[in-house]
Order: sequence, then structure tokens, then C-alpha cells
Amino acid sequence: MKYRGIIFDLDGVICFTDQYHYQAWKNLADEIGVYFDEQINNRLRGVSRMDSLDIILEKSEKEYTKVEKAVLAEKKNTLYVSLLENMTSADLPHEVKETLDKLRQAGMLLAIGSSSKNAKLILSHLGLEGYFDAISDGTNITNSKPDPEVFLKAAQFINFKPEECLVVEDAIAGIDAAIAGGFASAGLGEAATHTNVTYPMSKFSDLLTVTE
Repeated sequence: MKYRGIIFDLDGVICFTDQYHYQAWKNLADEIGVYFDEQINNRLRGVSRMDSLDIILEKSEKEYTKVEKAVLAEKKNTLYVSLLENMTSADLPHEVKETLDKLRQAGMLLAIGSSSKNAKLILSHLGLEGYFDAISDGTNITNSKPDPEVFLKAAQFINFKPEECLVVEDAIAGIDAAIAGGFASAGLGEAATHTNVTYPMSKFSDLLTVTE
């Protein structure tokens, strides 16, 4: 077996919550009078909440204190979580669930490696609560991607070395993190264009070929 464990980013790989993130950040940006658009939103993919806020505040004429930033980030998260209530198991693509089941049947351990602090909530809404062998997320890391910490911890949780695992990502920062941690990587979307991605993929089910 080429890999013993597979570590998945969540947003943009297992499911698609970009619309909810965008709505929540846009609402916050409008409230504080800061310009925000889809292009800026794309820079936030795979980035932690506080780092995302710093990117948004680049357009602000006001300097915010740490306390003020914490309040803004919490306000965004409250709205985001309320929007997530609209998410159900119907938002889990059939191709994704079918591929995950086949990887599991092949004897691989599956883990989540996400910067999101809402990973467990999202998995619950998707009907995947308890499905993964390990979850490394924003609640147990101090450094967000492109730092490899979230993937290194995921590998540690399933007791495999980085070289025994494959990281699946949709963001450039995620591929950078995988490389920094010594992992092979499979890229979807933007991540498939990364110069050093191990396996560029056009669809999620390509993983079945990659891991043969």
C-alpha cells in the first residue's frame, strides 16, 4: 500500500463552506466600513480566523487593538456558525462519501487536518460525526497553514509518520504546509496548480487512482 493514512482538509475538499465564510466576512466588513470582495476572500482559504481578519483589515484606515480584533473575529464566527445551521448531509457530495468509503475499505486510516475551529460541527451537520479516525483542527493548533502543524498532529493522532500519509488540499497554503511537513500531497482546484504538488487532481475520486 502506497499510503497508510490520508489527511483531508475540510473546507473545499470534503465539503464547500466558502459561501458561508464569504457571507459572514462580508457582513463584518460592511459593518466596519472595509472593502471586501471575492478576490480578497480567496486569500483567506486555509488561513486561520485571526490571520484572515488581519488580511481583511489591511484595507482599514483604523488600527485595531488585540481586544477589538478578538471581538470582531468572534462576531464573524457567531454569524458563520448560524449560517452553518443550513448545512445538512445533502451538502456532502455523493462522490466524496463513496470515495471515502472505498479508501476505508482498502484499510486506510482517514483524518481531518483543518484550520477551522468548527470542523467537528461541520462534520456533524454532514452526517460524518465519528467517521474519521482522527481530527486535527483549529482547536488544537497554534500555527495555521502554511505551517505544517495541523498535518503533523493529524499524523501523530493516527500514529503514522508524514511519509506514510497523503495530504489532500484545495489551497496553495495547504500544499505549502504539506511540503513543509514532509508529506506527499494531492491537490484539487487551486492546489492542483501548485508547482510542487505530488498529485494534481481534477476530481475527488481521483484519489482512488492516486492511492492504488
